[in-house]
Amino acid sequence: MIQTVSGSINRHELGYCQCHEHLFIRRGKSYDINRALYMDDLDKSTRELLLYKESGGRGIVDAQPVGCGRMADYLLRASQASGVNIIASTGFHKLVFYEADHWIYKISQNQLTQLFLDEIQIGMFADGDSGEPLLRTDAKAGIIKTAAEGNGVDDKHKKLFSSAAEASLLTGAPVMCHMENRNDALSVVRFLTDLKVPASGIILCHLDRAFYDPSFHIEMVQAGVFLEYDTIGRPKYHSDEKEIELLLKLIGTGYASHILIGLDTTNQRLSSYGGMIGLDYILNDFIFKMLNAGISRQEINKLTCENPAKALSMRVA
Repeated sequence: MIQTVSGSINRHELGYCQCHEHLFIRRGKSYDINRALYMDDLDKSTRELLLYKESGGRGIVDAQPVGCGRMADYLLRASQASGVNIIASTGFHKLVFYEADHWIYKISQNQLTQLFLDEIQIGMFADGDSGEPLLRTDAKAGIIKTAAEGNGVDDKHKKLFSSAAEASLLTGAPVMCHMENRNDALSVVRFLTDLKVPASGIILCHLDRAFYDPSFHIEMVQAGVFLEYDTIGRPKYHSDEKEIELLLKLIGTGYASHILIGLDTTNQRLSSYGGMIGLDYILNDFIFKMLNAGISRQEINKLTCENPAKALSMRVA
């Protein structure tokens, strides 16, 4: 079972799915830090999803968690209007995206765990960017977002990661982890697995740009985790050709079944907001680059359909 904002679906119903996007971000602290982190137009984001669906997209993961700009009500409305299954996130983001007096620092670990549980089992909150969340929606989260910031699971993050782990164990929801470097990956995987979260329930994001080292990535997938690559159509980090070299290395050594892909979108990378590309970039451009580089249709199907269906499924808790 995979839990979408519109209800649960069988994993075989998911189809093509990009596993790390941002469809809406309410203007707030993240915008103050980076003007690209602001997308609050229902019509524009729905238009992106419609183009995505026309190109073959069926499911998508929105990686914006509670308390820092997530727009749960819009996620539900956009899913209903477009017909795209959206898997939404509870959990937490980088601490830089929260004000110093944010409620996420003040509530206890048990309270935070319960909040994550409620967002998965009852419905996500539509508010919570400043005061504690109160406005419940009918849309449920299907994944738990977490974020390390270069120092792994340090003292500032232990409560947050502990709550994420407990919520995962109680619901079977997968844990998605923002990575900044090699240390983050090692620390987070060790911390979560020590708390009995299975490696197959962990998705490490951004290592394709945060620590571009195929041998280390192989070490991580040998531990059983999924790697989500999203440095696609992002020339400020590296070219698509460089990304494909990494994919070829992992596929060539037998680890295609552990790779997910996405775009990690911002308003600068969504055409409906005036960006350079759109949600359909992988479907209409990058896939053909992969084919030309020797990645087969079968392998592409694994990265975009088979692997997401496994990685996003709720385990039996």
